[in-house]
Amino acid sequence: MSMSRGRFITVEGGEGAGKTSNLTFIRAFLESAGKQVVFTREPGGTPLGEAIRELLLGHRHTGMADETELLLMFAARAEHLQEKILPALQAGSWVLCDRFTDASYAYQGGGRGISYQRIGMLEEFVQGNLRPDLTLLLDLPVETGLQRAGKRSDPDRFESETRDFFTKVRDTYLAIAREDPERVKVIDASPSLEQVQGQLQATLTRYMEKLDA
Repeated sequence: MSMSRGRFITVEGGEGAGKTSNLTFIRAFLESAGKQVVFTREPGGTPLGEAIRELLLGHRHTGMADETELLLMFAARAEHLQEKILPALQAGSWVLCDRFTDASYAYQGGGRGISYQRIGMLEEFVQGNLRPDLTLLLDLPVETGLQRAGKRSDPDRFESETRDFFTKVRDTYLAIAREDPERVKVIDASPSLEQVQGQLQATLTRYMEKLDA
């Protein structure tokens, strides 16, 4: 891989893990290290992707089939990769993305029960061999996360799910981290924001030192 290619960093986590404030922190940290950062999110990131996001997260289609949900996620992802992520990486920018394919394994695989093999086929089809270079998984107990999320706005279609659903999502995320510890770094999101950001800073510093080595 040529060093001129940018790096692809994704941030994952269940409900109430504090992704929004931590993404802002990560972005500022990378920019202070001199990286050109393209910040984006899934589902979304492009005009078409954002329109699909509204279908997925809104309440107009509450009876959506699980397969439809998965295919819409990957449809948005295909557009996102072609229009935004790949061009940015090729231009040498670092892409920071709020959720990516690990979320499909966690939510549609773990949560909805679609086989990982099916998700893997779509991953292969849409992404080829592209995978994130680094994934930061903000992890916290489901109970804590739901309490935190409940203090925010009205729940979207996913946030309205049961505790059992979110337990499966968390278990899947942690299983992915165990299988791929080089790429996926688990950040304990339970303590104060300051402590969480200390962990993020240490993890990102180690990652960049390894790149420069």
